[in-house]
This record gives sequence, C-alpha cells and structure tokens, in this order.
Amino acid sequence: MTEATVATEPGINAGEPSMTSFEDILPAQSAAIYREFQAGRVIVREVWDSNRSELVANPQYNLLYNHLAHFRTLYEHLGSELVFDENGAFFFLKESSDNDSEEHDENAFRVQVVLLLIGRYFARSGRDLDYLGRPEAGLNEQDLQALAADEEYQDILRAARFEKGLAEALDYLDKRNLLFRAGAERYFLSSAGMHFLHELVREYEQG
Repeated sequence: MTEATVATEPGINAGEPSMTSFEDILPAQSAAIYREFQAGRVIVREVWDSNRSELVANPQYNLLYNHLAHFRTLYEHLGSELVFDENGAFFFLKESSDNDSEEHDENAFRVQVVLLLIGRYFARSGRDLDYLGRPEAGLNEQDLQALAADEEYQDILRAARFEKGLAEALDYLDKRNLLFRAGAERYFLSSAGMHFLHELVREYEQG
C-alpha cells in the first residue's frame, strides 16, 4: 500500500492539513468515525457485508486514509494519537491520559487472550493460521463446539473475565472489528485481528 494521499492546496506542503480541510469532510462523517474509536473499535480497510456475504470497502477507512493529516491534527488537538498500521490496514486511536492507558492495557490483554486461544486451537488442529483470516475458512461450527467443550480454554477465558465463555469472547472481538461473523456458526479474523495474532505469535517465538 502506498502512503495516504492527502488533499492539499497550492502553497500548502504535502502532509499538512489545508485551511479548508474541515470544509472537505462532513461533520456527520467525522462524528461517526469518532464514535467508532470511542467504542474501542479499530477501523479496518474492509468490513463484512452480511447481505452480500463478502468483504467490502469501508468508507470510514477511505476517509481517514485520504485525509490522514487532517485527522491526525484533529485528534492531536483532542489529546489523542491517530495510529495507522499499514501492514494490518487499519486505524486505531491511542489515548494519552493515564486512566485511558490503564483501560487500554486491560482491553489489550483481553484481546490478546482470545486471539492466542483461537490461534493455539487452530494450530493444534493442523491448519495454517492464515486460514483464520479467510471468510470461507476461519472457525466453523465444529471448531466452536470443540472450543466451548475444552475446560482448559474455558478456564483461560474466565481468567480474562469472560464469564459467559466463548460466545462473550467472540462478541468482544466482533465489537472491535477484530473478528467478523460470516454466518450463524462461522467467524473469521479481520485484517487487524490477523495482524495482532501474527504479532503475538512472533513475540511468543522470540520469547
């Protein structure tokens, strides 16, 4: 992926928000993106369209990508940092206050637990982890039943405060756009979910 194209005017340096950048973006669009971040979600390049049963381009991602300098400056003024992960093709908001950092650390821990659990189970089944990120593959009904029936996995989930077990854990990832529900009993990881999983695997192998 190439670097984001930022709208500029003559005389304005590339990468710097123009004086008219606020006029280029509808307030409703900006507010919708902010609500996504406040809900703890990442904004990924593609989202799952259940009606069409396929991944489709995410207009919020495209808006952030094409006006990256504007949004970075906007969130800087709000005391946050807009982070763009090019490898995983997603954006997330990093808060600066100590309280938010503590909450972020707890959320990150819970996400890591679920991703590691899924990755561990999938690898033990003899399948390549990359299949977790494919809509036609991922976790199927048999996988969900096997995970839910494993007492060790359930203990791990309870330790991460998922008292309702696997369903609650999957919903936690789903609400953060780290995982998509492709059917009644089928889930797969988003590009962001796959990125975090591979990072966790690398840390485990190096540690």
